[in-house]
Amino acid sequence: MTAGRLFVAFLGLTLALLGGVVFTGRRAKRRAHLVFVGLALAALGTTIFFAEKLGDHYDLDAAGFVKPLHLTIAKFTTLAYLAPLCLGFLTTRNRKWFRWHKRAAYLVLALTGLTSITGTWMLLAAESLPEGVP
Repeated sequence: MTAGRLFVAFLGLTLALLGGVVFTGRRAKRRAHLVFVGLALAALGTTIFFAEKLGDHYDLDAAGFVKPLHLTIAKFTTLAYLAPLCLGFLTTRNRKWFRWHKRAAYLVLALTGLTSITGTWMLLAAESLPEGVP
């Protein structure tokens, strides 16, 4: 399978698993929620790996300002995943943190959507490299 297809497959899997995270979190299914969180993070890491590989097949500089915009948002989003993780851990110890965990989780989901949009924009604006040119 090509890097592009694997990227799309893992992006779809990541988004589906994030849906499972939201579903189980909203229904207070803690064990299932934690499983979905772990699986979603693993899928996200794999998605990022294949996104890097996919970038080898495009002249991303041709996308202009979209490339640094996307990369900045993507790095911030990846770092932002720590907030709901830490707040979720705190919530297991004390429910007073739940409201902040929920807010951070929804913020990260919004940032993930924004990252997906700018990444798609970047690829559409980039030029495909000829076969065999890394």
